[in-house]
Amino acid sequence: MQFGRTYEEFTVGDVYKHWPGKTVTEYDDHLFCLLTMNHHPLHMDGNYAEKTTDFGKNVVVGNYIYSLLLGMSVPDVSGKAIANLEVESLRHIAPTFHGDTIYGETTVLDKTPSKSKSDRGIVYVETRGYKQDGTVVCVFRRKVMVPTAEYTDKRGGEQPGRPEPIVREK
Repeated sequence: MQFGRTYEEFTVGDVYKHWPGKTVTEYDDHLFCLLTMNHHPLHMDGNYAEKTTDFGKNVVVGNYIYSLLLGMSVPDVSGKAIANLEVESLRHIAPTFHGDTIYGETTVLDKTPSKSKSDRGIVYVETRGYKQDGTVVCVFRRKVMVPTAEYTDKRGGEQPGRPEPIVREK
């Protein structure tokens, strides 16, 4: 299984469709809210959401959807990253509700070799998240510093730090 890419493996215009999707549960949403201390009743209080909002039910907190999409993109985009440098924009387009399944895809917008170090480059990508019916819910753009093949080879190759099994004779 591929886990990230080197600079040379990115091509402007490529689209990576992240798989599998993730069905968002009430538990996922509430746990994220509790971990991040976001206690807004739109996310936590079903009675409040039903009686006082246009949605009539809880809305999944947007930063969970962003985090989910970011995680989905790791095997395709940033699994070999040296650093995530910048999230340039983050837009929440439509609400997500408990029971919705989120899918993601990332487009390579640009890539630039590093000006200071020849063993890395900057990849500029846009990730889109959408629900099971195709409704786009979240879009963000980011810049990721990724290694070249030379960098990766010098540091242990495809799976650096992975030990080889030791077979002991009886």
